Amino acid sequence: MHGASSSPTGPAPRPLRVVQWATGALGRTAIRAVLNRPDLELVGAWVHDPVKAGTDVGTLAGVGPVGIAATGRLEEVLDLAPDCVVYAPADYDDPASQLDNVCALLSAGSNVVATNGFVYPHARGPRLAGELERACERGASSIHGTGVNPGFMSDVLPLVLSRLSRDITHIYTRECSDFSTHPSWRLVHHTVGFGRSECDYLRILRPARAVMRSLFGESLHLVAAGLGLELDEIDATVDHRLAGTELKIASGVIPAGTVAATRWTFNAMADGRPVLTTEVIHKADAARTPEWGEPGYAVRVDGRPPMTLTTGPEWVSNGVAAAAAHAVNAIPTVCRAEPGIRTFLDLPPVTGRPVH
Repeated sequence: MHGASSSPTGPAPRPLRVVQWATGALGRTAIRAVLNRPDLELVGAWVHDPVKAGTDVGTLAGVGPVGIAATGRLEEVLDLAPDCVVYAPADYDDPASQLDNVCALLSAGSNVVATNGFVYPHARGPRLAGELERACERGASSIHGTGVNPGFMSDVLPLVLSRLSRDITHIYTRECSDFSTHPSWRLVHHTVGFGRSECDYLRILRPARAVMRSLFGESLHLVAAGLGLELDEIDATVDHRLAGTELKIASGVIPAGTVAATRWTFNAMADGRPVLTTEVIHKADAARTPEWGEPGYAVRVDGRPPMTLTTGPEWVSNGVAAAAAHAVNAIPTVCRAEPGIRTFLDLPPVTGRPVH
């Protein structure tokens, strides 16, 4: 369902109708962003928690009632016939587990901007990409995956910087995140795994490894496609550290002796050597976990000329707000795009609207 258009001399186009899927920290921020844009109209929100169903969406987002009730039913979202759904489930779930919902939205004619995977669905093989393409064909709709990491730091930014170099031999990206001020208990404790005993963390590591490899594998395949590389495989390793003392952070307490930091390393191999490397470091409280470096981002392109971009945490002072902005800013572009899977390589630059 592509957005309405108008002639240069005709009436202004109607606002694009938007539904927010999931109202975690990112979803609430996206709701506020949509409400502040005259070219977008919030028409609904899907919630995971049955207790939230029926609650005013504005109340959930902390801005006061806006006259729109949240729902927990996919059918009610489809009945709203949104132009676009900002799809932001709280967990790092494998996108394959979300496929039925996403395909239902696309088949019904709603474009989807996802913040949890789908940045390069082709990396997951022909079955998943094929189902998405067929759903887009049925609904004349598009899907685009975005975010901060994945969605910008480990894929978009390296591709942008690589335009300034030639004869590239290797690209390295690093994200080190401090979760001490992150408000979501579910994300910090359940998804990332902080506060778990070492035994419990190791027990969940196998499924977590599959999900993380899948998510960041999409980013690595996107960069490879942009550089014209054929990847052989992606190797993933993970390390962790325990809290030496009790850590009191925004999302709750991390007891001493439980997991308080993790480091994931993903190496994309081509012709028997690593050509792309992504390092993802999560810390419950960076001030008290000095190992593995300071919070921030880095991109290094080994080429002619070589270049390195290194930033501190202040460069993106609020990752949740940045991810929400990246998704909301993409809505008009995705709604205008040709039907199908639309990656960074397919779309014109996505930018924010200036304040008038």
